[in-house]
Amino acid sequence: MRRSHATTVSLLAALILAACTNAKDVLEPSAIAPQSTQAVPTPGSGTAATPTAPATTTQPSATAQPSATTQPSATAQPATELPAKSAAVIARTRLQVAPIVGASVEAATPLTAQLQTRAKQRGITLAGSAGQTPTHVLKGYFSTMSEGKDTTVIYVWDVYDPAGNRLHRINGQQKAPSVNDGEGWAAVAPETMQAIADQTIDQFATWLGGQAG
Repeated sequence: MRRSHATTVSLLAALILAACTNAKDVLEPSAIAPQSTQAVPTPGSGTAATPTAPATTTQPSATAQPSATTQPSATAQPATELPAKSAAVIARTRLQVAPIVGASVEAATPLTAQLQTRAKQRGITLAGSAGQTPTHVLKGYFSTMSEGKDTTVIYVWDVYDPAGNRLHRINGQQKAPSVNDGEGWAAVAPETMQAIADQTIDQFATWLGGQAG
């Protein structure tokens, strides 16, 4: 009986001690497990890494429009070719000046002389001597008009081929102060007729050059 009572007391003591021990474990702060947090796995661990949000891709700037391509200009003939052709045409030209129509002898004389001078300067041969067949014939028609103290010379030149076909026309007028207090041809100075001669040969040479193309 006494031994059963001792055994019972020993069991009760053991239960109380075990209860106290469990209570101590519960009350120890170290026994409280911290809340689990999502840890970043280290390289090589078996846990798959949580994917991070992809970096924002910078949109490429608008592609700059290519600069306008300059279209090649039409192929032009070499700069030396046309002048060479013009010179060749002029060199072959034999110009004959027909008698002037409408101008007085006094006015026609300085005109004819300057035509010869200017033609020589431009490389144009005047066909006047025997054996020279003209390639072009120049026929001039003149008139005057006096207004106040000025006199205007009006002129027309027709260019013909040897067969009599008209190829070109040159026309114009030259205004200058009247001389000698006269009217008509008497009021026209020689310098006025010389200026007309220069303009005539220059325009004729320009036309010839245009025929080279």
